Amino acid sequence: MSTARQFDAIDRKLLFKLQRDASLSHADLAERVGASTASCWRRIRAPETDGVLGPQVRLVNATRIGRGVNVLCHIRMKSHSAEATEAFESLGASREEFIECYSMSGDWDYLLRILVADVEDYNRFLMRTVLRHPSVATGSSHFALTQV
Repeated sequence: MSTARQFDAIDRKLLFKLQRDASLSHADLAERVGASTASCWRRIRAPETDGVLGPQVRLVNATRIGRGVNVLCHIRMKSHSAEATEAFESLGASREEFIECYSMSGDWDYLLRILVADVEDYNRFLMRTVLRHPSVATGSSHFALTQV
């Protein structure tokens, strides 16, 4: 049974604004959603306490740090044992190239988002790291042209 928190129109506006810019002050947010600063603070504090809002992060412009190639890579595992999946997920957590990693249903076991400098860098990373992992059977790569 779902225990999803219920949000009214102002709550939804706040969540939308926070997803776009978490650095906005409570006063700025209150002005943008038509609420008082105190109300806005309470409306943000509740989902923080409930775990609806996660940690604040800063997004890095990958191109500006020499990681302009964004690759989506599907992975098929040789084994679905707990040891194999834990080992693969540990690899993902230990490598800065892995930006996101999703365990998937369907034909592929994982979907990875990988940022690298160029195609040669990706080829090296794929061949020497990802596909050499003992639990990986195969992969399929898709290069993002633009991020919308």
